[in-house]
Amino acid sequence: MAPVSATTVLWLAFAVGFVFGAIGQKTHFCTMGAVSDIVNMGDWGRMRMWLLAIGVAILGAGTLHATGQIDLGKSIYRTPNFTWLSYLVGGTSFGIGMVLASGCGSKTLIRIGGGNLKSVVVFLTLGLVAYMTMRGIFGIFRVNVLDKAALIFPAGQDIPALLAAIGLTHQTAFWLAVLGIGGGLTAFCLANREFRTFDNLLGGLGIGLMVVTAWYVSGHIGYIAEHPDTLEEAFMATSSGRMESLSFVAPLAYTLELLMLWSDTSRTVTFGIATALGVIAGSFAWNVLTRNFRWEGFASVEDTANHLVGAALMGFGGVVAMGCTVGQGITGFSTLALGSIVTFGAILAGAAATLKLQYRRLMRNA
Repeated sequence: MAPVSATTVLWLAFAVGFVFGAIGQKTHFCTMGAVSDIVNMGDWGRMRMWLLAIGVAILGAGTLHATGQIDLGKSIYRTPNFTWLSYLVGGTSFGIGMVLASGCGSKTLIRIGGGNLKSVVVFLTLGLVAYMTMRGIFGIFRVNVLDKAALIFPAGQDIPALLAAIGLTHQTAFWLAVLGIGGGLTAFCLANREFRTFDNLLGGLGIGLMVVTAWYVSGHIGYIAEHPDTLEEAFMATSSGRMESLSFVAPLAYTLELLMLWSDTSRTVTFGIATALGVIAGSFAWNVLTRNFRWEGFASVEDTANHLVGAALMGFGGVVAMGCTVGQGITGFSTLALGSIVTFGAILAGAAATLKLQYRRLMRNA
């Protein structure tokens, strides 16, 4: 069968983002809100939605990998280089930032689709600082300081590889990790009767399946065993040159780069850009359909400052940690990479600490 074109891959990526955006808007899927609900009200509803998405993504990605449809080892997550300090610093910074900016990268795109002008400012600031962290002034600190603190796992940093290293067969280690972690998270969420509402199930299952679908589009449909120019394997339209799924930090930086260097024909729409634009379009379509589209701006100078600082921290932290609440918290987690799990924990810790500080400040002022 002849390979599909890059244009087809990009339209499929846009479609995945579109569905993600519509589901996110419909179900109020929000990772910052999930942490906030637990810290402020003890409500685990949205956290279970997030965890269900992770569980479904693990089971789906694991099945695709086991059946040879994709190779998770060809993603950016299962590298031997375990940059522990980057995961901790980046994840914590991102967690703090998403609280100050009223949501993570994916929520920013969803809110833009709903008419939130604050999120447009967050998008621009996040993208700018992310680009500075990838290739600019902050990149020097990232490479020369944070990324230097690393451990090397020759067989890979994913949980199945670590289990195989202690004596289990590769197949046993793989399914033990996939079913144990993915199945365990899924069962934990579905076991709660109050959680099993239509929106909660749609949010958890839908978001998780979109991550799996994105893996399939990039890693299977967009895979070329031998590129005619380089004679090497390639993944069409990805910025990293590897298989990609959903992530919303670097793609925002690449979107700004494309807009600023539009006349440079070497700059093109990539998989990540297409998914980001799809999220905005999907959210916009849902808001228009339900007549919930509303313009919203900043309430005060303090509100503006918080969003600017938060966006900057997310741009920096998301690049340093190689992902966001979706990029590492679901997509990376679905590969069972240890770095993604550490980043997930750091994001939770940073967000929870910031929410508690905000609450104490509110009580003190009151």
